[in-house]
Amino acid sequence: MDSLICLCSFIILFIFPSLSLIEAQASLCRSSCGDIPINYPFGIDDGCGNPYYRHMLACSEPGKLELRTPSGRYPVRSISYFDPHILVIDPFMWNCRDGDNFRPVRPFSLDTGTHLSLSPENDYLFFNCSKDHVIVEPKPIFCQRFPEQCGSSCDSGSYLCKHLPECATALGGSSCCSYYPKAAESLRLMLKYCASYTSVYWTTVGATAGSPYNQVPEYGIRVDFDVPVTTRCLQCQDPSMGAGTCGFDTKTGNFLCLCKKGNVTSYCKDHDISWHSTAGVIAGTVTAVSAAGAIGIGVSIWLLKKVRAKAPVTCGVQSNENRLF
Repeated sequence: MDSLICLCSFIILFIFPSLSLIEAQASLCRSSCGDIPINYPFGIDDGCGNPYYRHMLACSEPGKLELRTPSGRYPVRSISYFDPHILVIDPFMWNCRDGDNFRPVRPFSLDTGTHLSLSPENDYLFFNCSKDHVIVEPKPIFCQRFPEQCGSSCDSGSYLCKHLPECATALGGSSCCSYYPKAAESLRLMLKYCASYTSVYWTTVGATAGSPYNQVPEYGIRVDFDVPVTTRCLQCQDPSMGAGTCGFDTKTGNFLCLCKKGNVTSYCKDHDISWHSTAGVIAGTVTAVSAAGAIGIGVSIWLLKKVRAKAPVTCGVQSNENRLF
């Protein structure tokens, strides 16, 4: 009797949880982080969204969304899916509160192997640059005189330098110029000879009289992204085909349509598929769990035969007769 109690305890503690985990995986794709919606192509849970953007966004418990890049993790202010871009805040950049106190900075960078890119809507302002190493000149005049060097000059006549958003007089007597780095290396070189920098992006606000829209500068970095569109993903998301969620196999990266019943490679209402083997959101994990459950059942059967053939042992007492490993 004691042996049967041990066997039942083993099944309850180790096998049933493994089997039930398969069902529990079915709705892991969170659709928001705080008040920021998380839609395709992004995902904050592994196996959700497009594999091109895997592990790029992280959502902490208080609902704080961050973008991961080679230079660090940056708070996300918002995500636009209509005009695909992410607005991030770099806490190391200069801000109005700093004034003439220039803190040590590190250059913001993106992995060039991803589908993310710095938006041309960004303007970069550099402060107290060494004129021995950086060409600091008002661009219209300088470009007329030296057109071949126009692209490498930092514009001291920039509108933003004269009208800093939210704090026009914060710099005091410090110098300012505007330059758009063509690569991460250009940004690093600029910071080698400048005290600090900041990024300003132009955001569109409501229409005004005589103009269909109005653009206002704000501090932050706009990062543009591509939305990979595939026929299978469109079918997966189509309400008439089951309104699934686009995802991928975490082991192979292959497309999966995530449905309430499990994962499929087509769409949720595909009548040619069979649901006899239910999978969860993360196929690799569920497969491993399913395998573990099968192994556990096999071990249980083996134990049952063994305890019937041998003299019973006390539950919790390990001997050579009931040792599993």
